Amino acid sequence: MSSLPRIGFIGLGNMGGPMCLRLLAAGYPVTAFDLNAEALGRATAAGAVAATSVQNCAENADILLTSLPRPDHVESVMGGENGALRKLCSGSIWVDLTTNRNELIFRLAGEAPEGVTVVDSPVTGAVDGARSGKLTLFVGGDKASFDRVEPALKNLGMVIHCGVMGTGNVVKLVTNQLWFIAAAAIGEGFATGMANGVELGTLWNAIQNSVGDSFVVRHDAPSIFSGHYDPSFSLDLCLKDLRLIQELNRNVKSAMPMTTAAEGAFAVAASRYGAAAAELHVVKRIEDDAGLSMRLQGDWVPHWEK
Repeated sequence: MSSLPRIGFIGLGNMGGPMCLRLLAAGYPVTAFDLNAEALGRATAAGAVAATSVQNCAENADILLTSLPRPDHVESVMGGENGALRKLCSGSIWVDLTTNRNELIFRLAGEAPEGVTVVDSPVTGAVDGARSGKLTLFVGGDKASFDRVEPALKNLGMVIHCGVMGTGNVVKLVTNQLWFIAAAAIGEGFATGMANGVELGTLWNAIQNSVGDSFVVRHDAPSIFSGHYDPSFSLDLCLKDLRLIQELNRNVKSAMPMTTAAEGAFAVAASRYGAAAAELHVVKRIEDDAGLSMRLQGDWVPHWEK
């Protein structure tokens, strides 16, 4: 019998599914749940026990992990008299991997059964990071709880203790704030260079080897070049996170024009192409309006297949 803590894992989507598989590969006993039978089947094929409900997934877990798209999904799964949170036993820990709203996490923590600890740990690093165990996890919680969950979370990537509960979400949203600004800007940079006679491949190489370099330049640009614009993350999820960022910005006694401009750019893209369209349609809008094509020949393996 394994001496490792029993894991409950709710949410086996683009990010949650690969994370669950990594925990199974590390030898953790995992009970998993997802409404998508195919996603749940992939987990059970790798050795997970299929839970019959979110409540069933939580009731025997030492550590319960949730990886869900939006705060309202977390509330529907965890909150209320019939929520999974009420089924956790004293001494267990709920770790929310969702990029979430702090007010919700604080409220749910206040509703947790006696002896149950709540930790926020949103992640960054895209689907390829989830598959390869190279995510970065931003943990908000007391040091004792962090020490308890870190050994399991280290199987998913680099684990950073950000401070008390809620600080993980703040740090994650700040990283997304900078990401969205860069994603909205890269199309403008490509368009400026191309419209003034620079070949796109030359421009991209120069940017990578200059002060203009960034994660977006290296990781996201191939999704533009290939023309799929990265469907692993949608425009509506970008806008969800930007709304959460703007909520945090209310505590800043200054205008935040770069964030506001990025939110506007993503909103225009969602209005034109639909909220479910791939995130980098924020760049396609520039291509279409400028009459440019940012297709570039290359072996652009989608990052979720790496």
